Amino acid sequence: MSYQIPSPAPSLEELARRQQNVITASQLRARGVPARVVSGHCRRGGPWQRLLPRVYLLQENAPTPEQRIWAALLYAAQNGREEGRREGAVITGAAALALYGFAAVPRLPAVTGVQVLVPRQRRLRDVGDVRIQRTERELQAREVHGLACAPVARAVADALREWTDEGALDAGLFGPGLLRSVLREAVAAPAAGERSACTLAELVTELREADLLGVPRIRAALDELLAAERESQLGRIAELVDEQLLPAPLVGPELRMRGGTFVAVPDLYWPQAAVAVELDSGLRCVSEGEAAWVRTGQHRMEYLGVRVVYVSGDRVAAEPEAVAEELREAFVAGGVDVVELLVTQWPDCG
Repeated sequence: MSYQIPSPAPSLEELARRQQNVITASQLRARGVPARVVSGHCRRGGPWQRLLPRVYLLQENAPTPEQRIWAALLYAAQNGREEGRREGAVITGAAALALYGFAAVPRLPAVTGVQVLVPRQRRLRDVGDVRIQRTERELQAREVHGLACAPVARAVADALREWTDEGALDAGLFGPGLLRSVLREAVAAPAAGERSACTLAELVTELREADLLGVPRIRAALDELLAAERESQLGRIAELVDEQLLPAPLVGPELRMRGGTFVAVPDLYWPQAAVAVELDSGLRCVSEGEAAWVRTGQHRMEYLGVRVVYVSGDRVAAEPEAVAEELREAFVAGGVDVVELLVTQWPDCG
């Protein structure tokens, strides 16, 4: 039979070092510090100060931005008065983006409020510069400088929702340039040792959950980002087609039946082979209605005999040779019993 000897709780000095001198009442009590000593140390001129309910700063100097964030997190994570009894809480919104190192958002000293995400059942109230936000979803956290932060996509959505609720977007305090920069930074490939980014799909999902897709400025910035990603991936597919010595396909043509009935607008199309290529629908569909419209067009093409090849950006990046061979085989095989279609290639307005 094996057993593990429990590790001793860190000393007050060690805990203060880990939490940048920010300590909760229960942590002090568990280390033998009486409440009267805490009260005495927090009197005017004393060596400590109270930052938030049951959260203290073990120094005389004003708290740094990082210490304010630690205080917000510890305030929200407390549950009752027992040491070790803690509930989930993560920093989100603009404060989390500042911790992640987003260049487009204000640096930590300029962050005026700290959003903390907690489970919906928690009984907490806003206090000071701490704004409590509740969620019914399971909390996920990433450690950033020792602090628990919401994943990038969630933090972006919460920041944009806060700016929207405060009227900052409508008032023009945050222009389209900032929105585009925040979204681009969220999905940009991180450099070595830097924060993890999120995928476009994760970002779209979080913006949808936050009911932000109907905000015109946010939707315009997102559409611009999606269009740029689609163009990049379609360019890579064009390179694979060229490597296979295949004819260049039409880009975004409109397909109709001879009577004029609309069929679809595939991403790429070889009229001579009746083969269409469809890229990730998530890169042009951010609502279920848009996705349904695209799926209907894909089903129409298949019903009319067009061979439809579905390609994801992840596969293009991870398995380019396999994707290229799949495209070549589809072109050689062609469509089956294809109904005659009218093809309109609209001029490129870019």
